[in-house]
Amino acid sequence: MEKAGTGMEISKQPFIYSDREIDDKEGQVIEDLKAASQTPIPDPDRWLDEEIKKSILLTTVDAVITWGRRNSLYPVICFPACCAFEFIGAMGPRFDLSRFGMEILRASPRQADLMITAGTLTWKMAPNVKRVYNQMAEPKWVIAMGACAISGGIFRSSYSVVPGYNRIIPVDVYLPGCPPRPEALMQAIGMLQHKISQGTSIVKE
Repeated sequence: MEKAGTGMEISKQPFIYSDREIDDKEGQVIEDLKAASQTPIPDPDRWLDEEIKKSILLTTVDAVITWGRRNSLYPVICFPACCAFEFIGAMGPRFDLSRFGMEILRASPRQADLMITAGTLTWKMAPNVKRVYNQMAEPKWVIAMGACAISGGIFRSSYSVVPGYNRIIPVDVYLPGCPPRPEALMQAIGMLQHKISQGTSIVKE
C-alpha cells in the first residue's frame, strides 16, 4: 500500500564548498589572527592623561602671586585737585573699574597698594603725600595722573608747586592729559598690571 504524498518534496542541494575547504578556511583565519596577536594590545588609558591635564595646572609661585597682585589693586585716596573728577567718573557704572579688582577706594594707606596722584601738588601738601606713600605696605605702585602730576602742568613755574610727583615718590606709570579721560586711566591701569606681571615676587637673599 502506497503512502499518500505530502504535496511537498525537499530536494537535497549539494554544498558549494566541501567540508575540507571550510575547515581549511577557518583554520587559516585562526592562524592569521594568531600571527598578528603575538604582543598584547596596550590598555587604552589615554583618558588618564586627559583627566590629569584637566585637573592639574602647572605654574610657578611667582606667577600666581603676581597674578593676584595685578588683579586686586586697591587705590588709596590721594586726589589734591581736578583730575580726581575723572577718576570718580572711571569708578562709576559706565566704566566700572571694579572689573579690574579695584572695588573701593581705601581711606587707610595701610590697606592700599596703589596711589593715583590726581592733581596739582604744592610743596605745602607734599610732606603729607609722601607720608601717605610711606605708610602703604610693600609692594606698592604709583600712577601719575595728569600733566600736573607728571611735571607740574601749567603751574610748573610757580614757586609753590611741585614739578612732578617723581620729585618726592617713585612713579611707575605716567598718564598725560589735562585732565586725562577715564578711558586713558583704564589704559594706564592696564599698563601697570602688565608691569606687575613682568616683575618678580620672590626676593632672594
